[in-house]
Amino acid sequence: MTNFHGRSALVTGGARGIGAAVVAELAKQQLGVVIGDLLEHDGRAVADSLGPSVTFRRLDVTDEKNWRAVISEAEAEFGPLAVLVNNAGIVDFGGVDSETPTAFRHVLDVNLYGAWLGMRTAVPRLRAAGGGVIVNVSSTAGLVGYADLGAYAASKWGLRGLTKSAALELGHDGIRVCSVHPGPIHTPMTAGMDDSSASTQPLPRFGEPEEVAAMVRFIVTEATYSTGSEFVVDGGATAGQVVTVPAERRTEDW
Repeated sequence: MTNFHGRSALVTGGARGIGAAVVAELAKQQLGVVIGDLLEHDGRAVADSLGPSVTFRRLDVTDEKNWRAVISEAEAEFGPLAVLVNNAGIVDFGGVDSETPTAFRHVLDVNLYGAWLGMRTAVPRLRAAGGGVIVNVSSTAGLVGYADLGAYAASKWGLRGLTKSAALELGHDGIRVCSVHPGPIHTPMTAGMDDSSASTQPLPRFGEPEEVAAMVRFIVTEATYSTGSEFVVDGGATAGQVVTVPAERRTEDW
């Protein structure tokens, strides 16, 4: 198990949902955790609820100067950076021929470009500190396609590929890079969705943010021989398709 005493972590999109659960989980690991988010009220409430080892900083993940300032502040308050969790993300519904160019670009800017900026800014700090971990929160939309979610899927497939490239580049520096692929999770992003949409999964329910956070914690603290790896938290949704064979044919020679 990795010891991060005296070092810091930054979780983007940490003000609510999966991000807030990840913040709470990492705060148990002797890390000082910075919540980076645009949602100041929610972010400060999460930080206040978790005590002095957690703080909030306003972060626009598409702003390189903002990234540099927040990471510097994290290290000044809690010590050298050890963990970056790129969790910030947005979704926009639209078909290939109906989504606007502005909306498509905005999704990619936040979900993919923003994560790349964070990695670009964090890597020199992690390298100087002797190594660390980057966890990119992708999605099952980074493993399969979804109709009317072209921009979101493109961003999450891109983040998956970026994770693998970074893992190849950074392993010799002691920096591990992995991706997490949540399926349907109870978060503000899925508010209003009917849980019955998960009824055909092997585990026929939505997941909880804490279940994704537990996976992130495992990657950070336990999966010390894993890099470039994909960790799926989806109730089996992407495992395959259930095929029902009629009873009268089950004994036939296929």
